Amino acid sequence: MRNKVIDLFCGCGGLSLGFENAGFDVDFAIDMWPRAIETYNHNRKKAVAECLDIHELTNERLKLIKEQGDVVGVIGGPPCQGFSKVGTRDVNDPRNHLYLEYCRVVEQISPDFFVIENVSGLLTLCGGMFKQDILKRFGELGYTVTFKEVVASDYGVPQNRHRVFFVGMKNHTFSFPEKLENIITSKDAISDLPPLNMEDGMEELHAYALPAQNEYQKKMRGDMEMVSNHQITAHTQQTIDIISMVPDGGTIYDLPKEYWEIRKYRKGFERMPSTKPCHTVDTGHRNYFHYSENRIPTARENARLQSFPDKYEFLGTKTDQYKQIGNAVPPELAFNIAKAIKEQL
Repeated sequence: MRNKVIDLFCGCGGLSLGFENAGFDVDFAIDMWPRAIETYNHNRKKAVAECLDIHELTNERLKLIKEQGDVVGVIGGPPCQGFSKVGTRDVNDPRNHLYLEYCRVVEQISPDFFVIENVSGLLTLCGGMFKQDILKRFGELGYTVTFKEVVASDYGVPQNRHRVFFVGMKNHTFSFPEKLENIITSKDAISDLPPLNMEDGMEELHAYALPAQNEYQKKMRGDMEMVSNHQITAHTQQTIDIISMVPDGGTIYDLPKEYWEIRKYRKGFERMPSTKPCHTVDTGHRNYFHYSENRIPTARENARLQSFPDKYEFLGTKTDQYKQIGNAVPPELAFNIAKAIKEQL
């Protein structure tokens, strides 16, 4: 069976990893952020990802790619900041039109399927204009397009991340997979990772604090004995004191009113709930705190909450790592979409 896939806007590789775990072979990937490409290739035997702007991916190059092998699918998440509900939602934001370049690639390659992942705000921006345009453009290329807003926590990810997927298939209408019954909580995801303090919190590698406590932790750990990307972030004593007052799953609004002005951002000073999936892991890391420790999550904890296995190592500065992880598609969510596609092809 043909199984080669191209990943556009691949980032550090979350969407690719999910498709690889479902049996697809990602043969070529691009992104224009060098740090993300370094991480992508670092975690694979073959360095298939290139640092390339999609506008520079010429039709001539695409013709060669098509001639070299049977590409069965094109996948990718065009940058979504222009669609985001926490962004400006500017219809003229140039990032909103990168799906047109994605469409050009699909037209040139003519794969059996394509997948577009984006923030759910795409569905409503400008009265649904972008949604309708995607359905029309890809429909004219011969694809039956199905879309759905999904929640990552329904598919084995300990995070209430809402995203929309558009799946187009030739000669077939894609059916999204059924929700999984088992919901994974924040504590389920990260409780075996070592607690941190300023004395040892900057070490490159850490031993696990506990044996794996559940099947999710076993899956994330694999055969790893040490964990990387688990460095603490230093907070001022004032910040630590305020965090300590926020209850499990609570916000700054659980504190006296005089504290509300410290962070103007509506989501400022939240603590993840230990008994539920966490909120969306974003590219920043200053507003969301560990369920029991008085600090922000480490990059590794965020990676766990995104369902990246512990063997997946993130390169660059700590800020780079948080950005790569926050921008990624959760691999377990991608796997469930990819598995359904493979079964239905």
